[in-house]
Amino acid sequence: MAQMKYFYELTISSSPHVHSPVTTRTIMRDVLIALAPSLAWAVYQFGFRALMVTLVSVAACVFFEWLWCRLAKRHCKIYDLSAVVTGTLLAFVCPVTIPYWTIVLGAAFAIILVKMLFGGLGRNIVNPALAGRAFLFSWPTVMNTWVKPGFQNAPGLLSTADAVTAATPLANMHQGLMPEVSAWDLFLGNVGGCLGETSALLLLVGFGYLLARKVISPRIPVVYIGTVAVLSFLFPQGNDRIGWMLAQVFSGGLMLGAIFMATDYVTSPVTKLGQLVYAVGCGVLTILIRYFGSYNEGVSYAILVMNACVVLLDRIGRPVKFGAPKKEAAKQ
Repeated sequence: MAQMKYFYELTISSSPHVHSPVTTRTIMRDVLIALAPSLAWAVYQFGFRALMVTLVSVAACVFFEWLWCRLAKRHCKIYDLSAVVTGTLLAFVCPVTIPYWTIVLGAAFAIILVKMLFGGLGRNIVNPALAGRAFLFSWPTVMNTWVKPGFQNAPGLLSTADAVTAATPLANMHQGLMPEVSAWDLFLGNVGGCLGETSALLLLVGFGYLLARKVISPRIPVVYIGTVAVLSFLFPQGNDRIGWMLAQVFSGGLMLGAIFMATDYVTSPVTKLGQLVYAVGCGVLTILIRYFGSYNEGVSYAILVMNACVVLLDRIGRPVKFGAPKKEAAKQ
């Protein structure tokens, strides 16, 4: 019987061989969807200027990324929506009364100096939106003018002269006083503050969406917020431990920072142990700045400081190769 020979053609290509529908664009799209309820609440509380500030910030971030790519003769990837997310988050950590030219400067700093100068998406060492916010504190009066919540108190699109200003809950707490509003109002967002940080409820809704979409892990946000809760409960300023703890958790940018900024893929650790240390560090620094700093809020600077420690934190949690000698394991 004649022997039959079979020949198969095998095509070999470079990795990766397994493809996923998850891309940078889909991840950024999910983040924007998660931020949408907070943006809608900001418009409801602070008027249409909140939407305009966000649009100006987004447009500026997209433009500066395109301009940099054009001048550097690099392929432009503004379609990945990362610049849109940066612009949205930058607007979310600014007051509604911020002048448009100021938010444009913040966008230029965030995109050009923090993101693109380091090589673009995936190479920046700190969160661009938070770095842009830190830069904008070169104008402290602009960044500390807060509007009383309520559509009737909203500033105009072109002028903020008629805005009704009021102190934020963190301003009272920085002086060792309980906020003038209830914990329920803090949770719902019936308070003044930055555009996207007031409603803890809607930020948690966005958190739930990101968890459902498996965009982020609950590890960093839960440990970060839990650290702030434990420390504020153990060291209250006053007799009401529970009330003080809830006020610390629901006030300021803790929810926004823990959920949407501390979890940034690029500037947070990838190892589990590193993430735990990172989150605890963010929580401790937040409390230290709120209690002992000259500034009411500590979330932005806490995350920026811990961003700078990510490389070291990943070394802490890096797994040892199976079967590796002890000396080689120690070098890792």
